[in-house]
Amino acid sequence: MKKEDKTAVIKQIATIIGKYSHFYLTDIATLNAGGTSSLRRECYKEEIKLVVVKNALFKKALEQLDRDYSALNPALKGNTAVMFSNNANSPAKLIKFFSKGTDIPKLKAAYVQEGFYIGAENLDILVSIKSKYELIADVIALLQSPAKNVISALQSGGQTIHGVLKTLGER
Repeated sequence: MKKEDKTAVIKQIATIIGKYSHFYLTDIATLNAGGTSSLRRECYKEEIKLVVVKNALFKKALEQLDRDYSALNPALKGNTAVMFSNNANSPAKLIKFFSKGTDIPKLKAAYVQEGFYIGAENLDILVSIKSKYELIADVIALLQSPAKNVISALQSGGQTIHGVLKTLGER
C-alpha cells in the first residue's frame, strides 16, 4: 500500500472514531462467510458500524486523536474488527448474543464511556452498562414516582372522606 493511501485510510479511521463515542475491538477471523454477513446485518439493525482494520493503521489513527489510547495497544494484535456505536452496551449485547454457541466474535478490548476494558472477561460488565436512553427512562421513572404517590394518596383520601360523609349522612 502506498504511503498516500495509508495516510488517507488513517484519516478515514480517525474521522470514524470521532463520529462515535464508543468502540469495541473484536476478533471475527474464524467466522465463516454466512456468520460474517449475519453479524453485519445485526450490526446494521443496531446502528453499529463494523469495520475490519489493520492494527498498525488503527494505532496511528488513535495517535492522531487528542486522547491517549495507548491502553488498547496490547489488544491490537492478530485480526481486528472494530464495532463503533453511540450506544454504550449495544455492541456488547450483540457480541454476547453471537458468541453463545461459539466463542466468536471474541471481545479483545473496548473504549466505553471514557474507560478502557481489556479482555473478554469484561463482556458481562459491558453488557450491564446502561445506555443513555435507559438512564433517561430510569430518571423519568424516579421523577414520576413521588407524583404518582401524591395522586394516589389524594384519590384514596377522597374516597375515605366520601365514605365518612356518606355514613354520617345516613345516621
